[in-house]
Amino acid sequence: MGGKRIAKGQYGYIRQQKIWTSVRTFLLYALSLSIFGIGVARTGSKENLLTVVAILGCLPAGKSMVNMIMFLRAEGCSKEAKERVGGCAGGFSELYDMFFTSYEKNYQVSHMAVKNHIVCGYSESKKIDVQACEKHLSAHLKQGGCKGAVVKIYDDMEKYCEGLGNLRTQGEAAGAEEKDKKQELEILENLLAIAL
Repeated sequence: MGGKRIAKGQYGYIRQQKIWTSVRTFLLYALSLSIFGIGVARTGSKENLLTVVAILGCLPAGKSMVNMIMFLRAEGCSKEAKERVGGCAGGFSELYDMFFTSYEKNYQVSHMAVKNHIVCGYSESKKIDVQACEKHLSAHLKQGGCKGAVVKIYDDMEKYCEGLGNLRTQGEAAGAEEKDKKQELEILENLLAIAL
């Protein structure tokens, strides 16, 4: 595939994972089919040991296919949103291309900024249930040990940039402390752990 691997939380992660998981799934199924074909060609029957190996090879291929389908359904941050957010989010701990899954719904969050114990996010999805997403993330952060974390998700870019501006003003007034940086890192780790 070439190129540098993009880490989870960086811009372009979902786009790269769509390609990577599709290629990996194709190769795993092709390998299983090849092993099955070799077994049939060698023995003249599908009842042989290589058929069992080919069937077992379908297990990781199936897992890879589920992963591929999830990434194909996910949307990352658009270039326009990245450029617009870049001017507002300087100085914050940032995450891009976040896709959170729950039993009820999936939540696509294009960009997230974390300052102290506050998490702000912007979603380009028109289908997102903002309150449900906030509740889902708050519950997971609390479960992950980030008890005082506050989550606010926006679906309007102007309001999001305004929210980031307010967050910056609050942060400057409070002053940065070592404790706050530690809490930010914990929140970031938890968000990355529950994202696709």
